[in-house]
Amino acid sequence: MAYPTEGVFGLGCDPNNDAAIHALLELKNRSIDRGFILIAANQPQLQPYIGNLSDDVAAKLKNTWPGPVTWILPCSENASSAITGGNPTIATRVTDHVIAAALCDACNSAIISTSANISGEPACTNAKAVVSVFGSMLAYILDHPVGNLAGPTPIFDGLTGNQLR
Repeated sequence: MAYPTEGVFGLGCDPNNDAAIHALLELKNRSIDRGFILIAANQPQLQPYIGNLSDDVAAKLKNTWPGPVTWILPCSENASSAITGGNPTIATRVTDHVIAAALCDACNSAIISTSANISGEPACTNAKAVVSVFGSMLAYILDHPVGNLAGPTPIFDGLTGNQLR
């Protein structure tokens, strides 16, 4: 499925469906060791995938979520290595994009969110571009505008606060 996010179109699936995750990797021509971002409509939807957080890290999240900020956080034992790329961390965001948040609410869960592109290529910013890149290979495309961010969300390391993207 493709859907709009804060700055680009995303591709996503159920983070608990390994077959869907592997299909997404194949679709994007992406290495499994890169991991994925999970987006959610609220922090409780991310809780099953996030490990214990210090008060300092929790405060950083509270100050930026919901919003267009992705945080790399310690992952829980429930987070599949297909999502984390085999790392002890997981990329997470409570989105403030109305459509992306509604999608998470409809699923009653966080969802995988990766930019709608072939790995290494520019991300799609509208549904027409998604169709031109992926054609009928996607089950569904939610044709709504992306948010006001000029590109993918910034990514920060939750432990150090350093910006990674």
